Amino acid sequence: MHLSAPVPDALHWCMADETPPPQPFDALTTPLVWAGPDGRIRTCNIAFARWLGVGRKRLIDQPLAALEVDGDVLRVALRAPGDPADGPLRVRRLVLAFLGNAPRFADAWLSREADGGLLLEAHPVDEFPGADPTLAMPLALSAALRGLAHELRNPLAGLKGAAQLLARRVSDGESRELVALVETEVARLGALVDQLLSPRSPTPHRPLNIHGVLEQVLRLAEADAGWAVRMIRDYDPSLPELSGDPDRLTQAIWNLVRNAIQAGAANITLRTRAAIGVRIGDEVHAMVLRLEVVDDGRGVPEDMVEQIFLPLVSGRPDGSGLGLALAQQVAREHRGALAYRSRAGHTVFTLQLPFPDDDIGIPAAIDRVPETPAP
Repeated sequence: MHLSAPVPDALHWCMADETPPPQPFDALTTPLVWAGPDGRIRTCNIAFARWLGVGRKRLIDQPLAALEVDGDVLRVALRAPGDPADGPLRVRRLVLAFLGNAPRFADAWLSREADGGLLLEAHPVDEFPGADPTLAMPLALSAALRGLAHELRNPLAGLKGAAQLLARRVSDGESRELVALVETEVARLGALVDQLLSPRSPTPHRPLNIHGVLEQVLRLAEADAGWAVRMIRDYDPSLPELSGDPDRLTQAIWNLVRNAIQAGAANITLRTRAAIGVRIGDEVHAMVLRLEVVDDGRGVPEDMVEQIFLPLVSGRPDGSGLGLALAQQVAREHRGALAYRSRAGHTVFTLQLPFPDDDIGIPAAIDRVPETPAP
């Protein structure tokens, strides 16, 4: 929903100490706020006031730009010249708050009115996605990754040979299963190294059960952490099949789980749910998979909040800094998005992947408030 119609005459009242009359837009759940040509708030709907946690009356005559508490995205947009005929302007990654209240996050549309006033339409989100690593990675870094891939070939060949020899010596079923897991992961890493050295076309996507991918990740987690970490399944068994590359998805989700293990988590939950009418970037999907990796570890360090998706950036001395960048790349390959929210004791990485519209039976034109925007 992008509102660009002129503000009704009933909304053009200006007394700061006057109680706002009921408005037709109060029935909407999308937060809306109107400002005059001077940038001061004339009125807002109930959804906007509730979203900021303040009474509507207290917002009247406040500078709209003063609500921005982090960055200057809104201030720049308000100063930019505009014409109502140009249509609404997309404003991304807004952080708004009122007089010390908890900050609220949103992407928004800013429309110019015929009288010079402004209409801000906010689409709240719980978290912002990280920066796209492909846009931040210079050519020199790409060359460095190829050099790293070349150096990994020899130890991978040694691991493969050792696993094959070990397979001949073990006899019990559990040991054979673990050796087979080692061989599978070595083969997958070998394929990744080959792809870094000689990029090729992506593997065609095929129908898959996401819970099969998660079970493979759970086996890796149990082999890596043993009994030190409690792995919790919270699956929605009614989800339809996803279209994707199972190897790439396994790699991305395992990177998220391994990060949680290395952050000292004692409990890690893999949760799957369906979300209806979600916008990812500029595309609205009828239904998406919302896959959450929830852990109770130390959380993301404060000084790395804006950088964790960049390659070669790690919060651990022995970390490579490639896991989250790769996970976001895999999300993008599947037309999805990866985002997170974090505090000590509760971190959630959310991977959203669209289901094929043809298999759902829901019109693809649904346009609702997004849960998580994409970069």
